[in-house]
Amino acid sequence: MGVVIIDGTTVRSFVNDVAAFQKSVDEAFASLDLNNDGVLSRSELRRAFESMRLIESHFGVDVATPPEELTKLYDSIFAKFDCDKSGSVDHEEFKEEIKNILLAIADGLGSNPIQMALEDGDKNLLKQAADLEASKINSN
Repeated sequence: MGVVIIDGTTVRSFVNDVAAFQKSVDEAFASLDLNNDGVLSRSELRRAFESMRLIESHFGVDVATPPEELTKLYDSIFAKFDCDKSGSVDHEEFKEEIKNILLAIADGLGSNPIQMALEDGDKNLLKQAADLEASKINSN
């Protein structure tokens, strides 16, 4: 288990580092595209969000949400990612929506640092932002 500290500047810097951000998005997309068809289906994207347990828990405490309500929530998330309404999420749609989410997080954090406790081997994008920032500090 490790702890990283990030703020809005850390997250924004990560998004603006085109190479690092692209590499992270490519890896995330590949890990979610279970059938390797180059697009994310509704079920692939739902599986990803279910694994993050963003909706099923509130500050780490499990919340009982009726299945039909969960389906509506996941459908609305999918609709947000599926910009062209093709029924699947291509790599560019995924990248743009992840960018929008991270920039919204950066705006929300502003200059207020937060601590994140992470499991070893965690590859979430916020950790990658913190790792990028740490590598810049260590190289100076």
